Amino acid sequence: MPNLDNAKKALRQSLVRAARNTQLTARVDFLRRSFRKLLADQKVTEAKALIADLNQALDKAVKKNVLKLNNASRVKSRAVKKLNQLLKK
Repeated sequence: MPNLDNAKKALRQSLVRAARNTQLTARVDFLRRSFRKLLADQKVTEAKALIADLNQALDKAVKKNVLKLNNASRVKSRAVKKLNQLLKK
């Protein structure tokens, strides 16, 4: 346990930030899994609706510095590419 007051505050802040980051990453992971399941079941209309939520969650995670910009961009790009492949069939 920290002894100094500023160390105690830093510990509190890190715990709050870790909880917030975990919540954001869990939301992104849940949306990614849901999107992949919809693609596997070939439910195009639901996948189109979900991709907007996924993009919003990724952008929010980047804004909060939970994910890096290129990581989120890569995920968005691959998701749109898979959706477009399903639409062409």
